[in-house]
Amino acid sequence: MKRILILAGGFSKERSISLLTAKSVLKALKKNKFKAITCEPDGKLIQKIKKFKPNVIFNALHGRFGEDGYIQAVLETVKIKYTHSGVLASHTAMDKEASKKIFLKNNIITPKYIKYKFNNINKIDKKILSKVKNKLKFPVVIKPINEGSSVDVYICNKKNFLQNLKKLSIYREILIEEFIAGREIQAAILGGKKLGAIELVPKRKFYDYEAKYNSKAKTQHIIPVNLEKKDFKKVMDIALKAHNLIGCRGVTRSDFKFYKGKFYLLETNTQPGMTKLSLVPEIAAYSGMSFIKLIEWIIKDASINR
Repeated sequence: MKRILILAGGFSKERSISLLTAKSVLKALKKNKFKAITCEPDGKLIQKIKKFKPNVIFNALHGRFGEDGYIQAVLETVKIKYTHSGVLASHTAMDKEASKKIFLKNNIITPKYIKYKFNNINKIDKKILSKVKNKLKFPVVIKPINEGSSVDVYICNKKNFLQNLKKLSIYREILIEEFIAGREIQAAILGGKKLGAIELVPKRKFYDYEAKYNSKAKTQHIIPVNLEKKDFKKVMDIALKAHNLIGCRGVTRSDFKFYKGKFYLLETNTQPGMTKLSLVPEIAAYSGMSFIKLIEWIIKDASINR
């Protein structure tokens, strides 16, 4: 019987989602006769791993310290197979500026941006207002460089820009990005192969944290995506290209805006959620892969030294 240790919880702002992912994974594994337990990535993690002696560590962490290369570096030291991408790919995908540079260098369209550094949390350089107006134009999106799940993401107009910018002063640096209107399309890659795509129609202003994880937000999930065959192929090709350029393994989900016939890649996620409202399980189900088969595939793909 395979022994699976599921890393869950953690210290990021996505802790609650990680726990939901882990709960879904644990339930599926136990139902299918795996020996599985969940484990917090705390100061006793190494001792817990050595005591349980898992065959594979399923990384169900989301956000900082869980999918940015940090925990992956820790797991490399125990020489046990773990799921999803390795240290470098995880770090690169989580760093929105680093991944954007890769996209741009390889002719993948991504929204234009400015990196802004907070030198003083109580004082914002108002020159940034004219810089944004000239280079990007309003509205714009402001976001942390290394958070996921649309945590602390704001769509700003000229009037509320400085007010919202101050809310992100807890971060050392952020991205100010041109706002791209259009359709929300997300595409999944599994093991270097195109799994499929889904369209999201949020009732909220955009596909934010609430729209992602609160069923009361009533975000509409559309699958199959209503795209022409050539456009569907194009978005899947870009998702696969991004997956490979970053050096990802296992499963990834790339988030796009489709506007005026162009796909704008926002980011590639190396550890997509596995909750009942998560997109990758829904895409997998549509393609004929059950939830447990998806989890078993991810476990089988686990390795060391990615």
